[in-house]
Amino acid sequence: MTSLPESPLGIDVLLERVREDLDRVEAREAYEAVRAGDALLVDIRYAALRDRDGLIPGALVVERNELEWRLDPQGSHRVPEATSHDLRVVVVCNEGYASSLAAASLRQLGLHRATDLVGGFQAWKAAELPVTP
Repeated sequence: MTSLPESPLGIDVLLERVREDLDRVEAREAYEAVRAGDALLVDIRYAALRDRDGLIPGALVVERNELEWRLDPQGSHRVPEATSHDLRVVVVCNEGYASSLAAASLRQLGLHRATDLVGGFQAWKAAELPVTP
């Protein structure tokens, strides 16, 4: 007799589990960490959202489908900012959902301090932190 495969988690359960391992940050905390040079803010929103809502000054823009390739310190396609597995990366998406999954993926690459911004870009904007058109 063949046993049935386990039921899939579903995205809500997966997101909850992923977030248990993240030290997620609020907008003001992320802003202060970046200003102090203690974190790299990485904007993974797609171009249409960046065009519509603007950019966070100083944030590194990396499309979500390139994130792991660009931030792996051992990768051949890394960005200059990807200097160490100890780098504190704060991933920003539009509302703080995709960024949690992206941060978990970066942790699997060894970036053990990777996390994300609670509420994403929209929370940043609501906190009246700097945004450029």
